[in-house]
Amino acid sequence: MSAAMQIHRKKPKENIVILEKGAYFSYAQCGLPYVIEGSVQEVSDLIVRSYDVYRTKFHLDVRPHHEVTEMDSERQIIHGFNHQTKSSFSIPYEKLLIATGASPIMPNIEGHTYKGVFTFKTIPDLEKVLDYMADKEHVTIVGGGYIGLELAEAFVTHQKKVRIVERNGRLSKKWGEEFTNQVEQQARLKGIELSFNETVLSLKGNEQQEIVAIQTDQHLYHTDMVIFAIGIEPNTSFVDKVVEKLDNGALVVNEFLQTNLPSVYAAGDCATQYHRIKEENDYIPLGTHANKQGRIAGMNLAGEKKTFKGVIGTAIFRFFDLTVARTGLSYVEAKEKFKKANKIQYKGMDRAGYFKQSQSLLIEIIYDEQSRRLLGAEIIGKEGVDKRVDVLSVALFNEMKVDELEHLDLSYAPPFNGVWDPIQQAARRAKNQSK
Repeated sequence: MSAAMQIHRKKPKENIVILEKGAYFSYAQCGLPYVIEGSVQEVSDLIVRSYDVYRTKFHLDVRPHHEVTEMDSERQIIHGFNHQTKSSFSIPYEKLLIATGASPIMPNIEGHTYKGVFTFKTIPDLEKVLDYMADKEHVTIVGGGYIGLELAEAFVTHQKKVRIVERNGRLSKKWGEEFTNQVEQQARLKGIELSFNETVLSLKGNEQQEIVAIQTDQHLYHTDMVIFAIGIEPNTSFVDKVVEKLDNGALVVNEFLQTNLPSVYAAGDCATQYHRIKEENDYIPLGTHANKQGRIAGMNLAGEKKTFKGVIGTAIFRFFDLTVARTGLSYVEAKEKFKKANKIQYKGMDRAGYFKQSQSLLIEIIYDEQSRRLLGAEIIGKEGVDKRVDVLSVALFNEMKVDELEHLDLSYAPPFNGVWDPIQQAARRAKNQSK
């Protein structure tokens, strides 16, 4: 919808047709776990605009429940199915934007269709979970990434017993081990059971076809609900084979969000994002990227020449009392791309140490020993993590060197910071480490 609104503003008489498989056109998917947790009071609070608003106020031709099933790029026609009228449709196009997003992965294992087995990506997913969870005691979450952890916290706030089953040896494997250790410690402190290095083989149900247990390659765990949060895959199976894709199905786009077909654009979770540090196309499906890409695609579809400047992999999540963030490359990723990649860790305080409210903060900075270029950072703490990761993301975007961080003019007052920010303290240690 970001793209459609850009076209409408610049060419209000343009015929814009928007097809949506579901019933909702514009809502904040990232806020879904917080409806369960309670920070967001109502599901409706997440909806930016209903399709009626787009129709009546902006006079857009929005069509809910229209699923596109086939694309004929040679004839420039898309085909699909209207789930309301139960009929097929075909629509010709001059220019096409594919913004179909991605779907959560549900493994095709025995029992995956039982009642109480869910994925979590949409408002209908949320409504099903809310309806089912009321009288349930135990929830199993498969996957220890962002969504899995956010859901775990949400269920704990409802006094549910929670288990996370993770096939890797630790949570949030994209982060360094020192950081995930703190996340795991927090999980156990809150009563969450962690089962590592286990693969789910099947699900067990009762006569009513309700989930009662989960079978891994090591144990049988009894449970009342299962949510799979093991990743997503781009919704691009309908796209013509002549359109270039990554191995995972993401549509390859250039800086103008065009595919290899000049009349076909793509944006959001179904498309690639250029990584400024890796200097290659990547797939990092986040809401910030989707909104930027949609907006820029819309401008280009309206006749402007705007470029998407790329991403650096900035991400953040809250887990109970902890905030965990990263930007750029992890140390493992950096070692794959830069032979001289190095890292430095610094444990300091989020504000002046003599303040009663001061909290510890662990920061890791990754850089290239040879060029001194900043490559990435990870931060964990209770407060002050968000502002530090944003400072470092700006530094990375502008290709700053690690030694330059020491000279940044960052805000200081005792309630907010020490005289030397933890970023600068870490940068100074990186400089000394190289001597």
